[in-house]
Amino acid sequence: METVFAIGFDTLSFVLTLLLVTLGLVVIYGMMNVINMAHGELFLLGAYTLVAVQEAGGSFWAGLLLAPLMVGVAGLLIEQFVIRHVYGRAIDTILATWGISIALKQGIIILFGPAAISVSNPFPGAAHIFVFDYPAYRLFIMAISALLAAATYLLLYATSLGLQIRGVIANRAMASALGINTRLMDRGTFAAGAALAGIAGAVMAPIMSVDPQMGVGFLIPAFLAVLVGGLNSLVGATFGAGIIGGATTTLSSVMSQAMAQIAVFALAIIIIRLFPAGLSKRQR
Repeated sequence: METVFAIGFDTLSFVLTLLLVTLGLVVIYGMMNVINMAHGELFLLGAYTLVAVQEAGGSFWAGLLLAPLMVGVAGLLIEQFVIRHVYGRAIDTILATWGISIALKQGIIILFGPAAISVSNPFPGAAHIFVFDYPAYRLFIMAISALLAAATYLLLYATSLGLQIRGVIANRAMASALGINTRLMDRGTFAAGAALAGIAGAVMAPIMSVDPQMGVGFLIPAFLAVLVGGLNSLVGATFGAGIIGGATTTLSSVMSQAMAQIAVFALAIIIIRLFPAGLSKRQR
């Protein structure tokens, strides 16, 4: 029974964190039709921002607050100097963001080295839940991820700004004709998506090996979640993150990591074959 509860909580923790990364990808694609191959490195930047703050003598909490701000600013710069010049050219955006991902990763290696770095855990103890003890920090991850995901949905569906964003996603030309500043929306959306990836990286840093390759571990599941759920659907992002994150964690507990990854890829292929537009889309 304890094992079942532990797997369930681990699954929920991974799903919620994956959802933060996936939401950023979905909103950026829905708004700008940009497939951001550098999103994993934005996750990486968040983790290394926390590392830099702690190495400078700052607290974990200072690093956690600074990570989304720094990565959001990085997102603004990327959008300003690169992305805005390749709008409407899907292949070019893939190549451009792929180049950015390589540059960011090499920059991290130059600044911090290729070796893995450990980050201190602010909640090293365990909390007693029902009939088992569960790491307190993982509960913190779940709470932060759930709050940020809920805040994102409320922003998009319960505010006038969210209405404008959804208007641009639905019909950019019409939104522009109605007076919405689509250029400002693009910049803000890319920065917000980057910030979500950044805070996800910072939150996960204490329980992961912080190294230049850690972003790949979330980029691939995030893209699978987007494809499974639907390319420009926030509801689909939730479905996709739940399926991919849940399957990854559950299967990893009963088989080797390599076999679990193969099984998750196979599951994603089957779903995409049956629902080419994603689970959130009505098939014709």
